Amino acid sequence: MVKRKFKKILITGISGSGGSYLAEYIVNNHPNVEVHGISRWHSTSGNHNLVNIIDEVSIHESDLLDLSSIIRVLEEVKPDGIFHVAAYANVRNSFITPLSVINNNVMGTANLFEAIRLVKIDPVIQLCSTSEVYGKVDSKNVPITEECPINAVNPYSVSKVTQDLLGQSYFMSYGMKIIRTRMFAYINPRRADLFATSFATQVAKIEAGLQEELKHGNLDSTRTLIDVRDAMASYWIALESGNFGEIYNIGGETVIKVGDFLDVLKRKAKCEIKSSVDKNLLRPADITLQIPDTSKFENETGWKPQYSFDESVEYLLNHCRNLVNNEKN
Repeated sequence: MVKRKFKKILITGISGSGGSYLAEYIVNNHPNVEVHGISRWHSTSGNHNLVNIIDEVSIHESDLLDLSSIIRVLEEVKPDGIFHVAAYANVRNSFITPLSVINNNVMGTANLFEAIRLVKIDPVIQLCSTSEVYGKVDSKNVPITEECPINAVNPYSVSKVTQDLLGQSYFMSYGMKIIRTRMFAYINPRRADLFATSFATQVAKIEAGLQEELKHGNLDSTRTLIDVRDAMASYWIALESGNFGEIYNIGGETVIKVGDFLDVLKRKAKCEIKSSVDKNLLRPADITLQIPDTSKFENETGWKPQYSFDESVEYLLNHCRNLVNNEKN
């Protein structure tokens, strides 16, 4: 198994939920690696997600829709490894602002790849794609392998399919060292629009007396959940050991319906949790079955999730309770 060494890493979208956890993982586990990140100058998230490591990472203001600003960062940093994490990733909102989501995700990726070519550097690139590219999957193709047909059903997944195919194109056309990962659902406390985080935040608010009832959308979708800390470790391992041009499914071992996850949170809550459907949270089209076959990635790299489902849920609840308590006080 290949195990590459890196001196300088660049993370696009470093101040976002996934990018910040990835930066934390690298800082805490690979202290000899310089961590640089791109953060949009007008980003609404700011750098609060990086508060624990802000003195140990270098933030570069840039916008992936501005080719000149990407070139400037690449010329300054000259990274030997790049994690392309940045994207508009809210599926429900992609139905509301589809053109913005598609333009940002597709052109941002194309600009990044073109900038790398123009600066004439040769980094290993980990393109963070998503299980959303598989869309609505026929039950005969479950568990989902990397060969499963792509069947995008929402504007966000269309943008990620295009990102994914751009990665394939630049690998095949220019020999760029691109590794594509398709991450399935993960528990990410810093991303409020994910169902798990939304539910946990509402539970915490009800416990604190700030909300009366939990609101939810479709509860019938089935997901395989993984801890965000395991997800970020897998990204590093993909960069370190993945084969160029390959696609890897990454996901957890816990298969659960969204409604059953809500029941888990209700049992762990400190008070009774009443819930009801909010029609505004329902999507025009939903992806209801996402169970991955991750054997390819595990067999080639030796990676396995380390955190149990219960540990992940407690981690999520503790994070949300702390945020709500700070808000209340």
